Amino acid sequence: MVCSAWGNEKRERFMSMAHASAAAGPRPMSREEKKVILASSLGTVFEWYDFYLYGSLAVMIGAHFFSAFDANTRAIFALLAFAAGFLVRPFGALFFGRLGDLIGRKYTFLVTILIMGASTFLVGLLPSYNSIGWIAPVILIALRMLQGLALGGEYGGAAVYVAEHAPPGRRGFYTSFIQTTATLGLLLSLIVILGIRTTMGEAEFAAWGWRIPFLASILLLAISVYIRLQMQESPAFQKMKEEGTGSKAPLSEAFGQWKNAKIALLALFGLTAGQAVVWYTGQFYALFFIQSILKVDLYTANVLIAWSLIIGTAGFVIFGSLSDRIGRKPIILAGCLIAALTYFPLFGALTKAANPGLAAAHENVKVQVVADPATCGSVFDPVGVRTFTQPCDIARRTLATQAIVYTQAPAPAGTPAKVTVNGKDLAIDATFAANLAKEAVAAGYPAAGDARIVKTGFLSALFGAQSLTVIAILTVLVIYVTMVYGPIAAALVELFPTRIRYTGMSLPYHIGNGWFGGLLPATSFAMVAGTGDIYYGLWYPIVIAMMTFVIGMLFVPETKDRDILTHDND
Repeated sequence: MVCSAWGNEKRERFMSMAHASAAAGPRPMSREEKKVILASSLGTVFEWYDFYLYGSLAVMIGAHFFSAFDANTRAIFALLAFAAGFLVRPFGALFFGRLGDLIGRKYTFLVTILIMGASTFLVGLLPSYNSIGWIAPVILIALRMLQGLALGGEYGGAAVYVAEHAPPGRRGFYTSFIQTTATLGLLLSLIVILGIRTTMGEAEFAAWGWRIPFLASILLLAISVYIRLQMQESPAFQKMKEEGTGSKAPLSEAFGQWKNAKIALLALFGLTAGQAVVWYTGQFYALFFIQSILKVDLYTANVLIAWSLIIGTAGFVIFGSLSDRIGRKPIILAGCLIAALTYFPLFGALTKAANPGLAAAHENVKVQVVADPATCGSVFDPVGVRTFTQPCDIARRTLATQAIVYTQAPAPAGTPAKVTVNGKDLAIDATFAANLAKEAVAAGYPAAGDARIVKTGFLSALFGAQSLTVIAILTVLVIYVTMVYGPIAAALVELFPTRIRYTGMSLPYHIGNGWFGGLLPATSFAMVAGTGDIYYGLWYPIVIAMMTFVIGMLFVPETKDRDILTHDND
């Protein structure tokens, strides 16, 4: 009874402070609010760290768990297992969102972090394919899906919890700390991996050292659980619970009633879809692009991305705070528009800075696939399961794999397909890939390990003109990420009433980020492979970002001045 009375008194004091703040304007952050933000953010950082370890180590995971396949298929299956975590995120949003609206924010995302931490730890213990056969990749995918389910419930809980503690006029600023957690989790995973690889050496790390970051997550789990056990339930949820105004069926109320379902659709297509593709292009596709297409070594690629994240992460708080003054909608939609208009020149500049030899070859070396158009089919293969038998298709896939830009020229019917490199004919036979690589280098394409390709260490990256140029371009891409992602939590929280807030905001967020964003790297690379244009995959984020800009401008309301303690969209 004493604890209950103390809790009620504390909650009433918080509510009175919130309403007083609404009248007096923004005030400094209280000690209790700082603890709320720290507790929510720190646990969420650890959860993102767990989630992104897999992506950072996908190549090595593919070698250990999909070793029955050739190198290219192995890499694709590893990426698909990575994508599995994204595909199930909306289902986690539905399940845990419902729990969060029924039993509370605190206990729901305490459960999610337990699931995430345990799944990550078990990946570090899982025997490889060579030890237990096909059971290994099956268990790996199951653990990956558990991670996705947990993350589906985590983000909405943390965002809602912080927003419902924030005073009016400061929600964008307060929730922006939650927005930093995904980038900080990725950065933490990169730093841990780089540190262990440097200490152990490449051979040992590839053999077994890659397991250490997964096993170490058990320590982060213990810290996170301890922190979250100290947290109090959000005042808005407690108020709703005491008044008996909570929803008894959050799922049907959030998505079965048109007045709420239409808000979820607007949140998806008018906010989160564009935000997601800008986010994943700026952080994940950029890493894939410089590593797999520009042929920058893995260590250097991670170093360059890490520095861009270190420099750009403050943007989340800057734009979150700015959204409290000028609105969520203008900043998010401006980020989508600017990104869509500048991706092509930025990625072109990235190629010239990171691999100038490749950029020069694309301009100076003329490569053509000459074939009867009737023998050339589609080579779009995002899941890597197709077998190509036509010489025209084999040639185009090989050219794309070697990052060689080509054009197609029609040949008379019945003419054998061939590839020309600066006018020299190459037959498409069993030795085609090796002959193509040799002729491409002779014509001007950089060889593997070319001295012109950017290569650097962690600290030396800040003292080389080439590496600094690449970091600057990557930082611009990260700034776009902070524009669209910094205010998104506040915008989503404000769109939905308290009774269905956790459920309502979680589903559009995780469909947008889990599906539109999470599938971006594999889809964009499939587009590149299908066309022979290393920049063609950028059309995917550009089209979706522009769609969000148009829908958001026309239909999404501005919400920065809403009182989320009383808001109901009846």
